[in-house]
Amino acid sequence: MGDDNGILPVLDVERASREISSFIESSLIESNTQGLVIGLSGGLDSSATAKLCAQVVNMDKILGLIMPSQTTSQEDVDDAVKLAEEIGIKHKIIPIDPLIEPVQDVCSHSANQNYKLAGANLKARMRMVLLYYHANALNRLVVGTGNRTELLVGYFTKYGDGGVDILPIGGLYKTDVRRLASYIDVSADIIRKDPTAGLWPGQTDEEDLGIKYDLLDKILYLMTERGMKEDETAHKLQIKLDEVVRVKVMMLAAEHKSVMPPIPPTIR
Repeated sequence: MGDDNGILPVLDVERASREISSFIESSLIESNTQGLVIGLSGGLDSSATAKLCAQVVNMDKILGLIMPSQTTSQEDVDDAVKLAEEIGIKHKIIPIDPLIEPVQDVCSHSANQNYKLAGANLKARMRMVLLYYHANALNRLVVGTGNRTELLVGYFTKYGDGGVDILPIGGLYKTDVRRLASYIDVSADIIRKDPTAGLWPGQTDEEDLGIKYDLLDKILYLMTERGMKEDETAHKLQIKLDEVVRVKVMMLAAEHKSVMPPIPPTIR
């Protein structure tokens, strides 16, 4: 079976739910840690991941951190709190602006045209710091919420939201996550939201990426799992070659985010 256009295979949501939950449980046992810490944004990915965690880990062993900034909508905060209460996990709200602003003040002399991007990445990295602080203090794993689509095109911050111990939904395209979220009863309001990292007012993932997730997933699937070249992919999807090439460029530029830092050959 495939999607409406016969491209992306339809996810077996029951199997995915079972296997991902088993992966979470096994990771916890093998790491000899005492629980999980997860960042809750009020969005689709973190909500689905938290629900999957709660299927196999005792509620009192899961801590959800809600870490809003001044650009985070109150709706997202409310949705994150509601989700935590719904699945019965402990949660904390930690505003990050009081932590971000001193860093920006100290580094103000370095500001240039990349300041906006640096500030956005700083938010993601500060959240990583908070997640690991709590995880270290409680002997727990940090659970990441990134999906396969984001990982392939590098739509995450290196040592920010990419800095985690496990990525339960890292093998699922964004399209898959939507289907799985519906199956495990994530709120329809959350599923329908425009995906956003909340890095600046009005920011959305698809605007940043310059492409809709539905199309992006099909391009990625055809190139990475079906082994199609750029021109074959464009022909299959009946889109301009430029669109596929741009995705390929993003993939190549993101490769460094998924490997350990390079080191020179050993010298003896």
